[in-house]
Amino acid sequence: MTEAEGETVESLRDKGVVVTGAGGGIGAALARRFAAAGARVVVNDLDAARAAAVAEEIGGHAVPGDASGIVPAALAVLDGGVDVYCANAGLASGGTEAADEQVWASAWDVNVMAHVRAAHALLPAWLERGEGRFVSTVSAAGLLTMVGAAPYSVTKHGAYAFAEWLSLTYRHRGLKVHAICPQGVRTDMLTAAGSAGELVLAPTAIEPEDVADALFAGMADDRFLILPHPEVAEYYRARAAAPDKWLTSMNHIQQKWEAPRLP
Repeated sequence: MTEAEGETVESLRDKGVVVTGAGGGIGAALARRFAAAGARVVVNDLDAARAAAVAEEIGGHAVPGDASGIVPAALAVLDGGVDVYCANAGLASGGTEAADEQVWASAWDVNVMAHVRAAHALLPAWLERGEGRFVSTVSAAGLLTMVGAAPYSVTKHGAYAFAEWLSLTYRHRGLKVHAICPQGVRTDMLTAAGSAGELVLAPTAIEPEDVADALFAGMADDRFLILPHPEVAEYYRARAAAPDKWLTSMNHIQQKWEAPRLP
């Protein structure tokens, strides 16, 4: 742990932290890391049993349910209020433009609107006292894209855009925003990505704990963009500098993914 990271840990002691989608994967790793820093942690997940198990392990509070409406319940158990909100719950919705409209709607609701609703609920108190921290688990797909997953890619772009907008709008009023954009992480979501995940994400996949480490390093440096896979910065630069070349290279990956499915 660096000196700066140590200062960050110290500043989190007794702070109220909410982590959505914390029954496993990245969310559970974040909850454990915040609890280890002395924070009072609310563990949220749709799966009540998984939320309870993580909460019991870290001495936190299990608040199961839909992430979109978690703020009032979290405030009820965190007497001192919410200091850090980790909008981590997400849907890895696959499909093309032809995906059912309900798939698109669900991806939009969980991957974007849950973040918007949380910010709407929390910002008045944060802006009044001049501090608050919003952590958005986006994905490298929010900076780049993901083959075979139009609803996921589009809504993760939306999540990144909202985090960016929050930061540029309120940073002078004490709001700190962090957008975590990993590639493959060894979680249930990677497994659910199927063959596309195996092709694109699995070769460089990291552990959820590595994502938590990257976030804490980024908080210590007060960085907005958190890249657990540093190479994503190069891909992002290439995309901006030569979009047609980048799209052609991504299309080659698309064709490689399609090949086993062609008659």
